Amino acid sequence: MISPVMPTYARAPLSFVEGEGPWLKTDSGETYLDMGAGIAVSALGHAHPRLVAALEGQARRLWHTSNLYQIPNQEDLARLLVDHTFADTVFFTNSGTEAMECAVKMARKYFSAKGQPERYRMVTFSGSFHGRTLGMISAAGSEKLVKGFGPMLEGFDHVPFGDHEALKAAIGPETAAIIIEPVLGEGGIKPVPKQCMQGLRDLCDEHGLLLICDEIQCGMGRTGKLFAHEWSGITPDIMAVAKGIGGGFPLGACLATEEAASGMTAGTHGTTYGGNPLACAVGAEVMRVMLEDGFLDRVRQISGRMRQGLEGLVASHPDVFESVRGEGLMLGLVCKAPNADVINAGYAEHLLTVPAAENVIRILPPLNLTDAEVDEALHRLDRAATRVEAGA
Repeated sequence: MISPVMPTYARAPLSFVEGEGPWLKTDSGETYLDMGAGIAVSALGHAHPRLVAALEGQARRLWHTSNLYQIPNQEDLARLLVDHTFADTVFFTNSGTEAMECAVKMARKYFSAKGQPERYRMVTFSGSFHGRTLGMISAAGSEKLVKGFGPMLEGFDHVPFGDHEALKAAIGPETAAIIIEPVLGEGGIKPVPKQCMQGLRDLCDEHGLLLICDEIQCGMGRTGKLFAHEWSGITPDIMAVAKGIGGGFPLGACLATEEAASGMTAGTHGTTYGGNPLACAVGAEVMRVMLEDGFLDRVRQISGRMRQGLEGLVASHPDVFESVRGEGLMLGLVCKAPNADVINAGYAEHLLTVPAAENVIRILPPLNLTDAEVDEALHRLDRAATRVEAGA
């Protein structure tokens, strides 16, 4: 008999009922150190007092009106994003995949409004992940995502990650945009080199294309900059954001320049829940915390401590780990042992990590960890690796 909750996840036998900072408590009272943060979502940890206050204060006033009316909290958050990014305008969504759908629609509408409707194709990369809608699994194109869901949405040209010649060959008269995650998340924590990000920007400028950055996982302070593309000194035309922007409350956003958004006039796109007062009250508070003096400096500092410790674990457990990669607090341990074995051994040590492709485990903790919490995570991961070595 099927479960009342549709069985689309192979869930771990853990149920959490309470959290504070990087700690979670199960229904049986056991505590776990959360180095996954709900897959890079709980960027400020669990039950952050400022986010709780923002949500509770708004919940007592107004939850929902719809986008038929002006929403002051939405305007507040949009202003914060515009003032601190390349963007001139923002469309709010409930999730990352919706933000990416908006980005693709915006790019197509841009060329259609300019009298070039034939320019609708997007170049995407192997190993990418942009969400689970039909459109976004079509964009990623991997067999794991698309099997059984065909036919796919037409208009995406997939090229191997890092293959510059294939990328150039994929650009034609119908190409509208290039879509890139500055750091591949689900694909195995693979940063795009700075020179390659700059090359993508140059290629888009040369061919009159739009550059779309998917910063759903790597954005919102995760890499030590507010957004990961900042490390390369370039700006996209359109950017999708989610996960950390709501600090645990469902929220996404599609940011764009005025030029890229020029086709998005009244009636061209919409959402019932997106940008509601509750979500934007929390999102604005997340932004205010992250924009405080020293916050991103601290992320860079603590990520250095974490990475150094992980490099030490690779050296100490060469039969379990192969290498460390990533940026900031978006780190991946490339495993020699099956990554599922390491994750399960972590559960035994009351440590939570997240799997990814290429036999990687992701380290995606809250961005406001203390030194002691980093050290504790490393100790638990060390003990987990010892368990794997012992076949426990």
